[in-house]
Amino acid sequence: MTTKIIMDTDPGIDDAAAISVAINNPEIELELITTVAGNVTVDKTTKNALKLVKFFNADVPVASGAEQPLLKPFEDAARVHGESGMPGYDFGEEPAEVPANNAVEVLYQTIMANDDPITLVPTGSYTNIALLLKEHPDVKGKIKKIVAMGGSIGMGNMTSAAEFNVFTDPHAAEIVYQSEIPIVMVGLDVTMKALLTPETIATIKDLGKPGEMLGAIFTHYCDGDESGLPMHDVNTLAYILNPEMYRTEAYWVDVVTEGPAIGETVADIRGAYHDGKTNAEVCVDIDAAAFNKWFIAEVKKMRA
Repeated sequence: MTTKIIMDTDPGIDDAAAISVAINNPEIELELITTVAGNVTVDKTTKNALKLVKFFNADVPVASGAEQPLLKPFEDAARVHGESGMPGYDFGEEPAEVPANNAVEVLYQTIMANDDPITLVPTGSYTNIALLLKEHPDVKGKIKKIVAMGGSIGMGNMTSAAEFNVFTDPHAAEIVYQSEIPIVMVGLDVTMKALLTPETIATIKDLGKPGEMLGAIFTHYCDGDESGLPMHDVNTLAYILNPEMYRTEAYWVDVVTEGPAIGETVADIRGAYHDGKTNAEVCVDIDAAAFNKWFIAEVKKMRA
């Protein structure tokens, strides 16, 4: 049985790896890719999504979305992903035309047109998803769950407290976590353990054209260290396809929207503040060796 998903994303090197898995895995039906400003500006994230769809000869629509967060000034991560967001590989000609900024409406139409509820997979800031929920609250009943890369309960990578995706638009994240839609938080607690080892990356580079492409962009990924590269966004797909690789805990998660801890996701670990209620399944541990084996197997499935 396949899982229908929509990816809302800001490619980005690890986003590119996640999109590559979603396009090629036969257990995933990728209905739509929507883009958002995050790792780089939205015109660049949209072009990168289009490049990947063309590279894999995939029949997946792409819709461009929010150019900036709801309230907070935009701050990109080009220092990590390069100025283009996806450097290191020659994808050929730049996309001639970038889709109009209509991601929220395309999201709504796509979700409502499906007979079965869809899983949303945001791997960038949650601005498009928040706008969808605010402008079309009737869509909630057609969303099965949200498997979101972002947040953490123990560390930050943008500040000491905040993970990048949530930090980028904390007000959007707050809307998502208050939506009452089932949420799986795939945050730094696991993504900083899900490192592709140097041995895995060397193996991937020899796995045909897709492996060559991924290996090339990985060499420009300014994250991780000699022990490996964190594949933050890929973990959303890994969780959907192999949840047994992860250990999760149910918590109530609040989002800090102001002050020095802005963007922090605070889990009510003691169950002290919400009468024992929870709003998220939080990934807290992963089998990193299994993740490496799984990712190699996914790249072997890819065809370009």
